[in-house]
Amino acid sequence: MNAEIIAVGSELLLGQIANTNAKFVSTQLSELGINVFYHTVVGDNADRLKSAIDIAESRADLIIFSGGLGPTKDDLTKETIAKHLGLPLVIDEAALSFIEQFFAARGRGMTENNRKQALILEGSEVLANHNGMAPGMLLEKAGYTYILLPGPPKELEPMFQFEAKPKLAALLNDGGVIQSHVLRFYGIGEAELEVRVQDILDSQTNPTVAPLASDGEVTLRITAKARNVEEAWRLIKLKEAEILAIVGEYHYGDNDDSLASKLVEMLVHHKLSISAAESLTAGLFQSELAEISGVGNTLVGGVVTYTPEAKMKQLGIEKSLLDQCGIVSGECAGAMAAKVREKFGTDIGVGLTGAAGPDPHDGQPPGTIWLGFSIGDGEPFTHKLQLQGMRNTNRLRTVKFACSYLMRLLVEKGYEKI
Repeated sequence: MNAEIIAVGSELLLGQIANTNAKFVSTQLSELGINVFYHTVVGDNADRLKSAIDIAESRADLIIFSGGLGPTKDDLTKETIAKHLGLPLVIDEAALSFIEQFFAARGRGMTENNRKQALILEGSEVLANHNGMAPGMLLEKAGYTYILLPGPPKELEPMFQFEAKPKLAALLNDGGVIQSHVLRFYGIGEAELEVRVQDILDSQTNPTVAPLASDGEVTLRITAKARNVEEAWRLIKLKEAEILAIVGEYHYGDNDDSLASKLVEMLVHHKLSISAAESLTAGLFQSELAEISGVGNTLVGGVVTYTPEAKMKQLGIEKSLLDQCGIVSGECAGAMAAKVREKFGTDIGVGLTGAAGPDPHDGQPPGTIWLGFSIGDGEPFTHKLQLQGMRNTNRLRTVKFACSYLMRLLVEKGYEKI
């Protein structure tokens, strides 16, 4: 099945909002093994939308629309599709009842144009909207499958994932299942990973394996088609074992895991507390950890010591060390880690310092980063990175590498990886 995604809304063309819906839907479709060859954006104009549909039908058999299902005059997606297909629009009583209850519960009168949101294409399957008022639709007609979704991402994403996606999977697999599993890797580039698993990529049938890189990480998505969930997972696990036998040393998690979430999981499991002193990252390391539920069981606190004066006053680092070694140095990073661990009484202290860019800092070229780790009473560990990229990209990569490197150190010290 080949798909085209048509996003409807003049605000997209004006640059007022980004077309994140197309990215989300494409990602979901790839998990089903559905090819997406085109993204189209069209304004709130019936003639131009009709033209976009004609073009999409010439090159795709699955056409997914986002936006234009609301109550106003410029919401014309379903009206245009109905006219194009020669189908009437009919009221969906369940959707209408939901809309009426919504207004009644708030003590507000429902205007006539709100009834418009309950209209659906005759013969279509309704996709329930649990986060808004306009229902979505799935319709098969004349060899094409049409899916209509609301524009707001908070409505579109759950509707597609929990309503449309299972129906598509059933259509594709004759009642069977399609199951996906994502393996996450860090510390290896996309090109190297692909070369090392090239034989697997070249010989794939079912399951399929698709690589994807983003923000310094690489993922491999394994997708299996089978008669039932158990058989799909058996196929996935066999392929996973094959992949990890080759590049397992770089594998840190699966699916929605992040380096921060795996670090927090490991620290909480081993009852280890952590604190951090940050310079170039200015609290980003602690912020990434704080996004993870349960972090209060491991993260005690930290400081942002951006200037030499702050490093001396807040952490008690000696001026002579900074004068002799510089603030972008392994000695400074190690001292920051040891001092913050002492200050907060934690099992682990992390120190991050460096030249994020775009200009040199403390005589060091942009992208020169030092990580410091103080674990227990031993001497701090330090590690140097030489990054190339934009300033904030370097800051984020520093945080990710710090999470990855700390997990590696803990494993070397005998702590089990979770």
